[in-house]
Amino acid sequence: MSRVKIITGNHAAAYACMHAKVGVVAAYPITPQSPVVEKISQFVEKGLLPNTQFVMVESEQSAIAAVIAASATGSRVFTASSANGIMYMAELLPWAAGNRLPVVMCDVTRALGAPWSVWSEHGDIFTVRDCGWITMFSEDNQEIYDTTLLAYRIAEDPSVYLPAFNAFDGYILSHTIMPVKLEDQETVDQFLPPLRHHINLADFNNVKGVSPVTIPNTIDRGKLGVAPGYYEFRFSMQRALEKSISTIKKANKEFSEVFGRSYGNGLYKKYKMDDAEVAILAAMSVAAESRLAVDELREKGIKAGLVSLKTFRPFPGKELQKVFKDIANVVVFERAVGYGFIGAIEAELRASLYKSTAQPDIKGYVLGLGGRDIKRAQIVYGVEKALKSKPMKDRDIKVEFLGMELDNLAALKKNNDKKKET
Repeated sequence: MSRVKIITGNHAAAYACMHAKVGVVAAYPITPQSPVVEKISQFVEKGLLPNTQFVMVESEQSAIAAVIAASATGSRVFTASSANGIMYMAELLPWAAGNRLPVVMCDVTRALGAPWSVWSEHGDIFTVRDCGWITMFSEDNQEIYDTTLLAYRIAEDPSVYLPAFNAFDGYILSHTIMPVKLEDQETVDQFLPPLRHHINLADFNNVKGVSPVTIPNTIDRGKLGVAPGYYEFRFSMQRALEKSISTIKKANKEFSEVFGRSYGNGLYKKYKMDDAEVAILAAMSVAAESRLAVDELREKGIKAGLVSLKTFRPFPGKELQKVFKDIANVVVFERAVGYGFIGAIEAELRASLYKSTAQPDIKGYVLGLGGRDIKRAQIVYGVEKALKSKPMKDRDIKVEFLGMELDNLAALKKNNDKKKET
């Protein structure tokens, strides 16, 4: 029987893993994701997951290595990490994708060091965007629970067989309690059937290789004992990611039919976009705050709307072309820096709309780095400033930073200089 519990975002992810009947969980602590796997360990200890192997490892790289190995033997697997832990896993993230393993991982987003920080930022998830993983975002604790279940359904689809991230803000969601509807096991089983793995090394009657050596050209593998066609293999991964858009939309629709909840079309969520003339594009905590900004802008007579990006990889470029076809201005707000250029979401949007019939004026902002509060007033200011800016063709493509405290830094420096003089 379904029930509502008041729980943190981290625990929402853990409950989803329990209801997904995860077979192997690899755990290594890093703030702010540690309570995800800690809660799963309690489920295992209490006998609520009798068939789950909980593996305590010595590093984040070992955690991803363990779930890669377990997935290759046919198990449904899970792990979680944050920030520098994700970076330590980076060598093996492409291995999971390259072996077409449906690993699911929660990235509890956190700023990357150095300088050292444990507060929320989205740079970690964008840094690993080209490792071949499906990447989805969550805005609240219910969505964390639901998206974790969706991630398994999508990653394990025979047309996909790729790993998937569920990313959500550290502390803002990971340690904040909200009501979450936890579904009964029978209904979850209806939506998420047991994993039918395409590799399953535990099946000794059907011997398969994992991650074979490949060579540049397609020749008879029997001559060298290696697998041909590295190039063609990468092509197949690209096509699988591209085609997974239809799988994501289908899974989201079926989720809605079973549980009565949905997240837009699974690719993005719209808020007050029906008559919008200016649109905000954002993700996760930035999108959540942007809803309040949209309401305030509407009160000021500005017809604003929000598109909250639900799926980043594959990037829903063609779908966004349709969404923005009648929009004059799109303002992108991001909690991450695309060092040396513009933010990741803005760059993807510009590429998607290049030579499209939809050609809105696009303006990008960075805000909330290192866990600094994102304020509604900042977003309202950014939209109003964008509307007053020169047309895009007459200005440089350059990201702006909102919410900095340069005056405070100058005052601190002045005070320190005075102390040194005395």
